[in-house]
Amino acid sequence: MALETNLENKKNLSEFENLLNEDFKKRDLKEGKITKAVVSEIGRKYVFVDLKAKSEGMIPIEEFKITKELDSLKVGSNIDVYLERIEGFNGELVVSRDKARRFSSWERMSKAFDKQEEVEGIITNRCKGGFVVNINSCLCFLPGSQVDIKPLKNSEIDELMNTPLKFLCVKMDNVRGNIVVSRKSILEKTKNKDLKNILSKIKEGDIVQGKVKSILDWGAFIDLAGADSLLHCSDMSYSRVKKPSDLLSIGEKIKVKIIKIDNSTNRISVGIKQMHPDPFENLDKNFKVGDIVKGHVTKCVEYGAFVRLGEGLEGLVHSSEIDWTKKNITPSKVLSPSQEIKVKILEIEKDKRRISLSYKATLENPWDKLLKETPVGSIISAYVKNITDFGIFLNIENSSLNGLLHYKDISWEENEEDLKKFKKNQKVKTKIVEIDGEKEKIRLSIRHLEKDPFDYFKNKKDRDVITAKVHSVLKNGIKVSPGNEDKLQILIKKNNLAKDPENCRPEIFNPGNKVDCMIIDLNIEARRVNLSIKELEIQNEKRDIKKYGKDGSKSGAVLGDILGKVFKTKKTTKKK
Repeated sequence: MALETNLENKKNLSEFENLLNEDFKKRDLKEGKITKAVVSEIGRKYVFVDLKAKSEGMIPIEEFKITKELDSLKVGSNIDVYLERIEGFNGELVVSRDKARRFSSWERMSKAFDKQEEVEGIITNRCKGGFVVNINSCLCFLPGSQVDIKPLKNSEIDELMNTPLKFLCVKMDNVRGNIVVSRKSILEKTKNKDLKNILSKIKEGDIVQGKVKSILDWGAFIDLAGADSLLHCSDMSYSRVKKPSDLLSIGEKIKVKIIKIDNSTNRISVGIKQMHPDPFENLDKNFKVGDIVKGHVTKCVEYGAFVRLGEGLEGLVHSSEIDWTKKNITPSKVLSPSQEIKVKILEIEKDKRRISLSYKATLENPWDKLLKETPVGSIISAYVKNITDFGIFLNIENSSLNGLLHYKDISWEENEEDLKKFKKNQKVKTKIVEIDGEKEKIRLSIRHLEKDPFDYFKNKKDRDVITAKVHSVLKNGIKVSPGNEDKLQILIKKNNLAKDPENCRPEIFNPGNKVDCMIIDLNIEARRVNLSIKELEIQNEKRDIKKYGKDGSKSGAVLGDILGKVFKTKKTTKKK
């Protein structure tokens, strides 16, 4: 009985399996194929679909959000799904909506890629490095560099979003299932067609009207009825152009001359200055070296100022040619743009298209004025400008020139402490003692306003004996003033104070004492003189020896010893 029951169960199971297999064959469910499905439920994370199989399929809801299909999806909607597995790990159906879209559109995109045909799609959203494009429910990647021919602003990109656009498939990766598209390629094709049409109608030398499309630091792009042309800043004007934006504005309509067409690259170069005659061609007729002409300052730079002499004609005033006294002056401190000035033409280099100008040459040279009105020896007034360790710089009154008052020229004593007597902006009366026009130096002196005490030695010579008054006593000697010239002080060194070394002591002298000394070295031009008491004693001793004998010159000899020889000589003469 049990055996019959087992045989009957096996028979029923076999019949059920056969019926199930026949049912699956009727349903036509094959792995790796696209099949029809009906949405049975829309949950928070999954969308459930009925494929008339033993169970329902589960598709992540994100696959419907990417293409914004979820907004129109309802229960009962018929959709295509990709059947990956009839029975998964847990016995469930494994299906995908995203792969179904890709699988169905992959063949169409493949044909478009092979034939390089245009496809239509919509930019749905942004992603890293570019954008996501929906083409027939197939998500493709659009790099940011392939959106347009030129860089776009965010506002311009927003206008392209969710708008049907033409694209070209430029790359397909079968392994990864990636598709890269380009909108730039479509625009370039259209542009090249229009450009060829425009190039067939124009030629080099034509003057055409264009519209300023964009302005850069080095030039501008001009739109010639759909064809872009380059207007370089060097072709805008014969004069120097600092910024193209100073001459042009976006949207402005201008006339330009076509100066070059490159058929290999389809590039067009245009110019504005080529429509006008070159001012350097007739430069020799209108201007000559040495002429003084009027001009307008166009701009100031660190090394000089540019001056416009005529239409498209500019010259440079170097910073060294702006002021007579200040060689490296900042041009903007003297000149300003649009200022009308007179300049002198120093040099014309027609080949290099350069003109050298001078502004200071049109002004009175203060050095010539100084030599003419206040030559060497003139007494002038000046103001203290700067005080240094070695002297004072004075600004000559009613002049831009400065002179040096060395501390040795303040007084005849030549004392550095005299510098402390002066203050900035103090008015000083002084005398011009030297003018060097080539080196542009002026030497001033206050002490020359008075009589030179060194004139005492004008009628003196070496070996002359003078009387001097002790002015001060020092460790290395004494300072004396010859005659009555108290302002002239001369140092007699310690070794010249006496013939005998033991008597060379400065402390034996007192200020106010008068001493006789000898001139041993006199140079009037160099204002140098050396005095010596020692040399005077030596000369006196030689004189006494010559007159009275050797003993008469010795220290400590009594008058009788000296005169004894004289008396004895007289007695001998009488006897004879």
